[in-house]
This record gives sequence, C-alpha cells and structure tokens, in this order.
Amino acid sequence: MIKIHHLNRSRSHRILWLLEEIGAPYDVIPYTRDAKTNLAPPELKLVHPLGKSPMVEIDGTLIAESAAITEVLCTRFAPQMIPDRDSAAYLQHLELMHFAEGSAMTPILLNLYVSRLGDAGAPLHPRIASELDNHYSYMNSRVRASGHFVQDTLSAADIMLSFPAEIAMQQGRAKDYPALAGFVEMIHARPAYGRATARGKTDA
Repeated sequence: MIKIHHLNRSRSHRILWLLEEIGAPYDVIPYTRDAKTNLAPPELKLVHPLGKSPMVEIDGTLIAESAAITEVLCTRFAPQMIPDRDSAAYLQHLELMHFAEGSAMTPILLNLYVSRLGDAGAPLHPRIASELDNHYSYMNSRVRASGHFVQDTLSAADIMLSFPAEIAMQQGRAKDYPALAGFVEMIHARPAYGRATARGKTDA
C-alpha cells in the first residue's frame, strides 16, 4: 500500500493526480498549513527532517522530493510515462523533470517571498519578472502539438510541469503563453485530475 503525506495547497497535489492516473491504491495522510503563517505544520518534521510535502511511503520506504517520487511511481506502475532510456526523448524527459523543480521554481518562489516585503522588495521585481517570462516562454515553447511535453501522451514530465504551468495561469499569463494555457486546460479536464482534487479536499 502507498501512503502519501499530503499538505493542502501544495505541490503534493500533482502526486495525488499521478496516483489517480496510474490507478495505484493509496491512503492519504493529510496536513494543513498554519492559518497565520501559511507554513507546513511541525508534524511533517516527525516524518522527514525537512518537514515538507509531498512524501510517499511505498512498502514502508519513505521517498521525498516530487521528481524522485514521480520517477519511482512511473517506473513501477506506469513505465509508459517515461521514454525509453536510449531515446532522445529520455534526455528531454530528464531535463524537464529537473527543470520543473530547479530552474522553474526559483523565480516563482522568489516572486512569492519578495512580494511580502512591500516597498523593500521593489528593486527586485523587474529581475524576477524577467526570469518568470524567460521560464514561462521556455515552457510554452516545449509544449508539443499534442498538448503534452516530451511525449504525445501523458508523461512524467507533464506531471512535474503541471505545477509551474498552473502558477503561470494563476498569474494571469494565459494570453501570453497560449500553449501553456492549453496544457493546463487539458490536464484539468482529465478525470483523474478531478478525482485527485476531490480526494485532496476530502482528506484535508
């Protein structure tokens, strides 16, 4: 049995979605952000020293980090979601899996934190905005005619890139990045995505 340590309003939603897509049975262990600080509760640190979500337990083994979780789940339960290791597509897969949590998230998080500084953060906003545009533009250019990344069917890269793509849409960038907007519309229409959303709300 798989257990997912799920924090509300977090990147763990995409792991719920992945679990619904691959049809693997799982239990949700819910956690709720602090209403004042918006931080994860201290109980998560009892599971892992970083105190972050998502984390999954598979047969008693704890796995942290979204890309690692996605890779493990796809390899074990849905190998079709990862390109053949000898193909050029696998290199694209590897690059985008790391890009999603590395390059893409850096300006997104900077934008979040600096926005809380008020006037003190003003000098940083142009640089952050430039980097957001750079990364969103890159993501937009990597969407295939099928609406997916890497493959023409759902892949691990789609799962990982869903979060920064959704952030772009929440920031009102749909007109600027139409391919990215189409990708978000497509994944939101998937039945498994809807089930994951409902499951996350129910267990929270």
